[in-house]
Amino acid sequence: MNQISEQLISELQKIEGEFHHALKQLVNIPSVISEQVDAFPFGKNIDLALKKTIEICKELGFRTYVDPHGYYGYAEIGDCEEMIGVLGHLDVVPAGKLEDWHTPPFDATIIEGKMYGRGTQDDKGPTLAALFATKALMNLGVSFNKRIRFIFGTDEETLWRCMNRYCELEEIPSMGFTPDSTFPLVYAEKGLLQFHLEGSNETHLRLQAGNAFNAVPDNAPYSGEKQDELRAALEGLGFKYELATDSIVVLGKAVHAQVAEKGINAINRLMLGLKRVGFTSKTMEFITDLIKEDAFATRIFGNCEDEPSGKLKFNVGKIEVTEEIERLSIDIRIPVTADKQEIVNQISQAAKEYGLTYKEFDYLKSIYLPKDSFLIKTLMNVYQEVTGDTLSEPISSGGATYARAMENFVAYGAIFPKQAKTEHQPNEHIELDKMFTAMLIYAKAIYELTR
Repeated sequence: MNQISEQLISELQKIEGEFHHALKQLVNIPSVISEQVDAFPFGKNIDLALKKTIEICKELGFRTYVDPHGYYGYAEIGDCEEMIGVLGHLDVVPAGKLEDWHTPPFDATIIEGKMYGRGTQDDKGPTLAALFATKALMNLGVSFNKRIRFIFGTDEETLWRCMNRYCELEEIPSMGFTPDSTFPLVYAEKGLLQFHLEGSNETHLRLQAGNAFNAVPDNAPYSGEKQDELRAALEGLGFKYELATDSIVVLGKAVHAQVAEKGINAINRLMLGLKRVGFTSKTMEFITDLIKEDAFATRIFGNCEDEPSGKLKFNVGKIEVTEEIERLSIDIRIPVTADKQEIVNQISQAAKEYGLTYKEFDYLKSIYLPKDSFLIKTLMNVYQEVTGDTLSEPISSGGATYARAMENFVAYGAIFPKQAKTEHQPNEHIELDKMFTAMLIYAKAIYELTR
């Protein structure tokens, strides 16, 4: 292994420039989902990104395949029966406000050892890093005892229709990883349950706030009556707000739903304020009685937690109160050993008491691999050998990666402990020296997994 290590470092240095060039080409394609073009399931730009990736793979010497309907593609090397997989995605989230970027988000730019651009960290950079790591092994003439298949998804940031289609039609690897998270690795991911609670609106209240299930809302506007009383109530509760034209905007703190307890839910605070000035509604009573500001929803679920993955997380991401209906859109992260159906029963029963009906929107089952499994031990040993970091432990997460798409997969890098996470943010970037280290880790990992 030491001899392979020295050879790998040298070979990776030779092809690092090719990696940078390929990544720039891919980042420069604005592969944000758009379902308006009939010929492409997720838009022309995502299709261009898939075809460019396949073109890169062909140039590197891989066998390739593209789903004729454009949902996924893959690249493969080796001829053995058993296959390991590397899962990456080519779609990206929108750039957001362009004025918040120091460089054009879809014109990859290297400044002081960092490459900036949407997708550099999530997930084009890590995916290509693992691909070029494998190319280094190929250049060294390494004989693989298992096939290696890179599977490229195109719908990860939305509904995973790409992976669903792949799993319906294609061969499933025996094990593998997705380079779309953090090192040393993520061995447990909580179940992800998203649902609506709906009921008829029997009040004069009208509300709309929040943008996504999986984001703690940082503002909640109110433009109805009793605004002066609401201001006083918010001040009495110690809740921040700001005044806008004909409205009050309750302020919170936005974070991802997987760490909801670190945020401040503006919707919950608005409902608590409105309740104090005498308003009532089904959704309001549900929140003010059962949730308040408790991101663990202990009044519904009790102390729901386990050793591998921690506490259940509960987030009211959106509210809509129209003339006809009231609707809450809620995101729950379920501990890996908890029973999903029991969670559904508990929330359904609680909602029923307030005249609300449970309607499931999406569910991703949890994953959990024991720390003494072959895959975990192999990947951890490689990480520790390359970095010398023997203190960082395998991670449990409330996030959702492609590791959930197939059995015996985990999330593995490419962000190191204490390294800045810039995914989904303005000025998303990778540090090129750290990505080189990640490439070395991926090369060694693939070498070991194919022995």
